[in-house]
Amino acid sequence: MTPVLRNRLIGVAIAFAIYAVDQVVKWWVDGPLALKVPGDKLDLLPFFDFYRVHNYGVSLGMFEATSPETRWILVGVTALIALLVTVWMFREKLLGDILGLSLILGGALGNIKDRYELGYVLDYADFHIGDFRPFLIFNIADAAITIGVVIILARAFFMGDKEVDDMMDGKTADAAESNT
Repeated sequence: MTPVLRNRLIGVAIAFAIYAVDQVVKWWVDGPLALKVPGDKLDLLPFFDFYRVHNYGVSLGMFEATSPETRWILVGVTALIALLVTVWMFREKLLGDILGLSLILGGALGNIKDRYELGYVLDYADFHIGDFRPFLIFNIADAAITIGVVIILARAFFMGDKEVDDMMDGKTADAAESNT
């Protein structure tokens, strides 16, 4: 197995793991924890609670789906974005780039499933410091998407094309040396 294929398979495994963990925790919130209606709350820690919210919008609640048509448009647009992220992920070679894209893909799949089946995304994670809430209520899929975007942006800003080319040339040179 080539290193590039290995990296891509790791990316697929991470995407599916994020999707699976997201869905299990959402099932847990809705099932065993019995947080059934928006506003239901379970205090866990002084700074973290489960607080059920139905998110009908996209990022930060923007572009809210106020009708069945807009719901299906959001499902379609987010599915198209997930498809583009998948294609992008399979074009990348370096594990760092694939890692960020796999987090985005896994999170997107979790939220697409919610919106498709429920008409909204189930959010539940409420991080706070007293009454101060530095984040909106979110879920694992949202966190994975955010972390993935940060990884992609950090790599774009801090890892120049020359470094990528040098890394790839080094691997090519190492492979050539091992064949002689």
